[in-house]
Parts: sequence; C-alpha cells; structure tokens
Amino acid sequence: MAQPDEPVKTPGASLDFIRQIVEDDLATGRHTHIATRFPPEPNGYLHIGHAKSICLNFGIALEKGGTCNLRLDDTNPTKEDVEYVDAIKEDVAWLGFTWDAELYASDYFSKLYEFAVTLITRGLAYVDSLTADEIRALRGTLTEPGKNSPYRDRPVEESLDLFRRMRDGEFPDGTHVLRARIDMTSPNLNMRDPALYRIRHASHHRTGDAWCIYPMYDYAHPLSDALEGITHSLCTLEFEDHRPLYDWLVDHLFEGEKPQQIEFARLNLNYTVMSKRKLLQLVQQRHVAGWDDPRMPTISGLRRRGYTPEAVRDFCARIGIAKKENVIDVAQLEYSVREDLNRRAPRVMAVLTPLKVVITNYPEGQTEAVDVINNPEDPSAGTRKVTFSRELYIERDDFREDPPKKFFRLAPGREVRLRCAYFITCQEVVKDDSGTIVELRCTYDPATRGGDAPDGRRVKATMHWVSAQHALPVEVRLYDRLFSVENPEAAQEGKTFVDYLNPGSLEVLRDCQAEAGLSDALPGARFQFERLGYFCVDPDSRPGALVFNRTVSLRDAWAKIEKQQS
Repeated sequence: MAQPDEPVKTPGASLDFIRQIVEDDLATGRHTHIATRFPPEPNGYLHIGHAKSICLNFGIALEKGGTCNLRLDDTNPTKEDVEYVDAIKEDVAWLGFTWDAELYASDYFSKLYEFAVTLITRGLAYVDSLTADEIRALRGTLTEPGKNSPYRDRPVEESLDLFRRMRDGEFPDGTHVLRARIDMTSPNLNMRDPALYRIRHASHHRTGDAWCIYPMYDYAHPLSDALEGITHSLCTLEFEDHRPLYDWLVDHLFEGEKPQQIEFARLNLNYTVMSKRKLLQLVQQRHVAGWDDPRMPTISGLRRRGYTPEAVRDFCARIGIAKKENVIDVAQLEYSVREDLNRRAPRVMAVLTPLKVVITNYPEGQTEAVDVINNPEDPSAGTRKVTFSRELYIERDDFREDPPKKFFRLAPGREVRLRCAYFITCQEVVKDDSGTIVELRCTYDPATRGGDAPDGRRVKATMHWVSAQHALPVEVRLYDRLFSVENPEAAQEGKTFVDYLNPGSLEVLRDCQAEAGLSDALPGARFQFERLGYFCVDPDSRPGALVFNRTVSLRDAWAKIEKQQS
C-alpha cells in the first residue's frame, strides 16, 4: 500500500479504542494480518465525515502493514451512478491513499445469490409475499413484539421456486421479498425477519440488466467483508444495532476467522449538514452550484475551496476516534487548513476593495521594483520583485476619514508604512458628487524605502498595496458558512434545514486587483493574500480572467475590535 506524500497523522493507541483493539488482536494471535476496507455507497459525493473513516481505515492498515480495500457497496441501482464512483476514487486518492484492491458489492452478486439459496435450504430464510405496508404493520414497535408473516412457514421448496422465479424476472417490483427467519419478538427491530433481497427492475451501473433482484445493504455488507477476509469492519454508531444481524449472517454462512464489526462516533460538524440525502437536495434544488461548491462539506468542495489533503488528514487526527457522539466546531477544521497553508502558501498582495492612492511627490512615469519576502515561515521561499509606482491601490477598509479609537491605519494627516516600500502620509481626500471617496492624495518619504525612517520615527500600521498601472484584475469569491445556525437539522416547527441557509454564504467581488505575477497561476494554486486570508485559483478561471476562492480568512485585529464596539 502506497504511503501519502506526507505521513498520516493519527492519534496514539492510548487515545484510540479501535487501535487498541487491533493491537490486542495482534498480541493475542487472534489475527496475524490486519485487513480493513472503506465501503461507501456510490449514491453521492463523499464529505468530511467520510474523510474521517478513510483516514481511520487506511491509517490502521498503513500502521500495521496490513491491507485496505476500496469497496463500493453498490446494491441500490436506482440511486447509484458512475459519476459518484469516479468522484469517490478521486477523493480517496486526493487524500493521499492507495487501495490494495478496488472491489464492488456487485462483484459478489452471484455468490450472494448462492448464499441466499443456502439460507432458504436451511430454513433460515423464506420468500414473503406481503406488501411493504403489510410487513411494516406486522413488524411491531420498540415496546411491542412483531407478528409472524402468514408466509413465514412457507415450505422450503416453494420459497426456493419463488426466489428462482424472482431472479428470472417473472414478478413486478414489490410482489415478493426474501426475508431472514430469525425472531419476530426480538427487542432489536433489525432482527425481526429483516429483508435480504427485493425485486427491482432497474439497470445497474456495472451489471446492466443481468439482475432484477438486488441484495439489501445489511445483507451484502457483512458477507462482502467476510468474502474479502476483512478483520476489522469499522463503521459509525448508527450501525451498532445492526451488528447482531451482521454476526448472524456471517456465523451461519462462514467458518473460521470472521470479521469483527466495531462502531465509532461519526463526525458531526456545526453550521452544515452531513447527510448525503440532504446534500443531494441542496444540489438538486440549486441552493449550491454543485457537489463541489466550495461551501459544501464534500471533499470535492473542500478541494475546490483550497483545502489541502494534509490539512484534512490533520483535522481527522486532531478530532480523534471516540464512542460518544459529539459536535465538532468547524473552527477546528479551519485551524488545520490555516496552519497548513501558513507553512506552504506563497504570499502575494491583492486588494479586494480598491481605493486609489496618488503619491503626489513621486515622479510621474517612474517605477521601481521592491523586494518582497515570499513566505516569512519558509526562508527558502526567497523574495520576489513587485513594481511600485505613483498610483497605487489600497484596501478601502484601510482608510478612515474620521478614525475611531484604536484604528491605526491610514487617515487624514496620518503616516503609515506600505509593505516593503515607503512611508506615506495622507494629505487630501477626493470625493465624487455623491460624497463617496474616490481617491487619496498622499506624499511619501524617499528615505524610508524598505525600512524604518532614518530619524527613528515609527508608524503603527503596515498596509499592503498594488501598483494601479501593473495590477491584475481578478474576481474573488468570499465564502462563509453555508448555514446561519449551528444545527440546521434541528429545525423549528414548520421549517426545514434549507430555511436556515445563510444568504451571505457567498459574496462575489469583481473589481479586485492583484500582483501582476499571478497572471500565470493555474487552477488549484494556493496563495496567502497578505492580511486578507488564503485563496485558491478556481477552475472557472480563464487566461486573463482569474477567479480566486477564499479558503479561510486571517484573523483581523481591527475587525474584532470594531465588532466588539458595534
């Protein structure tokens, strides 16, 4: 199994109950080789919760020299698509993992059918001819036992004949279903004669029209694990009540070493939803631009937004593996990407809301190149040349005509430093007929180039800038949290989760100006826009028309003060 480009960070065994189980199984000789699998259903794109499972399954296999399969549990042809299969493979590979085998539940359709025949022959399964509503009515509740179907004691030969005819396509959907004969009085509803096969006349993305009956997920999953020799079947807590059925099927159909199902808490992240069904709804109803919309918690959305695989793996390692459900603050995910990009992203200067500055005592037509450090965190990144000229752009928010207390940036009569260039002082504010500031006229001190003033005077603010003549026009998309409340799934009466969508989750700025050196940046390239945040070139970019997505912001000291004062 290939290693990621950088080591996968994983919590220590003492903090991770699953790794402790694996360690104990190896120590006691229960297993001599560890085999895990990542088994998504190809009915949607993977999200950050799946990343946690990917890192766990592949991580344990890597740590113990074992194997990890990528298995697509494709048992429901009406909801699955090749698009999802391809996206899943791309996401796992992007995270830095290589699977030992690419497998599908559909690889085992013939074998699963044979297993079903074996269960019928042994009196452990039967064909039920009740409707879905009738089966549901007899199932019982958490406090009341279920009742046997009138077809529960159907002769083995009759069930075998019906099951074969189901396979041959003689019956329409919903006419019959194959059920396990277990216990209709079990306190666990999953053990009350669960369905194993249903009729579904639908074309499958891999097997075409070869089958018109399909195994249920709870039937195919454990048997696929056993067929692959999986030692530890890791899944989230919602499958804990399904474990008795998992064991029942494996115990009745396999001898020798068997897989062990172990459940862990799924990843719950605030300000988003983690249900593929609800994410699909957002896509289909066009609340977002697609599965890879940078506001989505999908791995493809995070990738398009500018997240790195290293940051996602670091986040999964930091939150750890636990038995108890909890909600993780999205700020922890933002912390991981901010820390990673701080180390690797080159610095550039860009102005998102331009305000023109004319340096009146700088010679007209003159330009000069100033040296700017590419990454203070990485001395080996070197420096770059940035053109300085008479007319510049600064951020509009970096100027206040009537500055409040603790605002140290540019204001009338105030001196500030332009990064790696000169001290400038605002002498005049020019406004249009509506009273909007359109230009600042400033003077500069030629003696302050790239450093402090020779006379020792100090300034309290350093601001970024770009040369107006040499700036590159770009579009910038500022992304915020997709929902306006921490738990959009806890909807109030009469509302659904879509009612809590954040109307300000996307702001598009089309008059931004950036360093000319960015003109050849390719989609996926990541940068720190100094003092603003981390940004990534979006695939929508075209030559001469770059589009940048904000991955995550930097902490802004004045913005925090201003918010507290408001």
